[in-house]
Amino acid sequence: MYRFAKAALNLTGQGSRQIAVRNSSTLSPDFHSKYGLPLLIGGATFCAAIWGYVITSTGIAWNLSPVGKVQPKEWKE
Repeated sequence: MYRFAKAALNLTGQGSRQIAVRNSSTLSPDFHSKYGLPLLIGGATFCAAIWGYVITSTGIAWNLSPVGKVQPKEWKE
C-alpha cells in the first residue's frame, strides 16, 4: 500500500507541474478570436472539396444494391 500511495503522490506532483507548464502558453489569449473563424471556414472548404472530388471523380461503387442491375459481361476472346 505504501508503494501505491507514494506512486500516486509522485504522479500527482508530476501532473501539477505539467499543468503549470501547459498553462504558460506562448499563444496570445486572443488567438482564437483572430484566427478561429478563418481556420474553421478554410477547414470546412477543404473538407467539402476533398469529399466532392471523392464522390464525383474516383468511381467508387457506393454499395448500392445490385439486385436486378448486375449483368454478366460478354465473353471476349
